[in-house]
Amino acid sequence: MSYCQNKLSRRKVIKYMVLGATIPILNTLISQAQAAKASKESVQYRDKPNGKDQCSNCMQFIPGKALDANGECRVVEGNISPNGWCNAYAAKS
Repeated sequence: MSYCQNKLSRRKVIKYMVLGATIPILNTLISQAQAAKASKESVQYRDKPNGKDQCSNCMQFIPGKALDANGECRVVEGNISPNGWCNAYAAKS
């Protein structure tokens, strides 16, 4: 390869600068999304349903591998029982 083929163009330099600037921004957004979950105490989470309302019927619930297994929540931190309930409950439409 000749020197001209190895030389960086302004276009390549700008692409690398833009890529380098977006990585820290993405890391910040990801860490904020993970830190944004509420504690179980703050949403008054309990392992028992509230009538027919329960976590397995909530749009925020992420089910576990098995139907009876604990899952996760997009709003509340920690393991969430599919039979649980909290103030952040939002029925699936």
